[in-house]
Amino acid sequence: MPPTDLAIGDVRSLIVDGAAHRGFCVARTDGRVVFVRGAIPGEQVQVQITRRGSKGRFWFGDVVRVEVPSPDRVAHPWPASAPVGGLELGHVSLEGARRWKGAVIQDQLRRLGRLAWPQVDVEAAPGDAQRGGLHWRTRVQLAVDSRGRAGMRRYRSHDVIPLQDLPIAVEAFEQLGIFARNWPAHSKLQIALPNASDPFIAVNGQPWPNPRGKAARKFVRERVRASVGQSVLEHEFRVAGTGFWQVHRVAPQLLAEAVLQAAGLEEGQRVVDLYAGAGLFSAFLAQVVGPTGTVIAIEADEEATRAARRNFHDYPHVEIRTADVLHTVAEGQLPTADVVVLDPPRAGAGAEVIRGMIATKPRKIVHVSCDPATFARDVATYYELGWEMASLRAFDIYPLTHHVETLAVFIPLVS
Repeated sequence: MPPTDLAIGDVRSLIVDGAAHRGFCVARTDGRVVFVRGAIPGEQVQVQITRRGSKGRFWFGDVVRVEVPSPDRVAHPWPASAPVGGLELGHVSLEGARRWKGAVIQDQLRRLGRLAWPQVDVEAAPGDAQRGGLHWRTRVQLAVDSRGRAGMRRYRSHDVIPLQDLPIAVEAFEQLGIFARNWPAHSKLQIALPNASDPFIAVNGQPWPNPRGKAARKFVRERVRASVGQSVLEHEFRVAGTGFWQVHRVAPQLLAEAVLQAAGLEEGQRVVDLYAGAGLFSAFLAQVVGPTGTVIAIEADEEATRAARRNFHDYPHVEIRTADVLHTVAEGQLPTADVVVLDPPRAGAGAEVIRGMIATKPRKIVHVSCDPATFARDVATYYELGWEMASLRAFDIYPLTHHVETLAVFIPLVS
């Protein structure tokens, strides 16, 4: 018998099978797959169908009532985020959310990477349990409605929902009074809350004047300490207020330490840092290899590389190149190195970049990723080219959201 057609607005009682990418769960009804928002694997829930996927092969729906809850279900810490999707895993315990993310990584590796990998234990960031998964975000983007009120866009909509609070932001955000102020209508706010300089606000990309009417500086300062072995390394970074920086308050330290451990470098060695940004990893790699070593940082964003040159003014053994990584590879200009470190954008590195890195014959590649699906596709490419994943770590630096960071080490397969 052919499956019964669903319609938008239908409500069905469904048993949830498992977790899927991007914060959804998978359920089935009448032969149709339904991606469900607001559920937890193993639950029985009433789901209202909200939209149809490509060619009707799958559907999407939202939980409207929980009939049999999971032991991992908790009260949402920020109910105001429900219409905007700000904390799509806020209904899941922190431990349950980490198990969820580990299962998603495994599933993506199996389906897209064609790799069976044992259990993935997602590591919590220090202090998150004590904060209940809140007050971690140091970079915030908000939209402004027609009346000048700051908020976030409704899930899958351009409509702006004004907010009264933002508990995912670090505590310093509350002192800015963002939601009590009137902003230019239909503008975009970018807010940085650095740990080594004053908060920064930009409106439509331009620094917002301080109370004395003077334009704010375009750059902020971030201080990071990272331990490697018995040593504690430190660096202060100059970063564009509107530029990229890891948003979790301890992510820079956590990831820098993980990269150093994975790279296993010695003094005098040579490293290439791809998609280097303002130089978070390069700064600590340079301290480990020392003045007899070399770090070559490649980044396409000119503002980021301008900041990096200032950051490495006292590091003559660090070379900063403003260049697109893919173009660098295509032109055969990728340098050789003992170790390559890369932290590509959400779209992943891609086959051509991976092929180019491998052609330079490093002894290992340290690959950081913020998306399990594109990471899994990259994993498949490494194996196709005769390399294997020697280790994998995952970090919950976006608590109560579906996002998760991975760090893997790839080495040549032993023939």
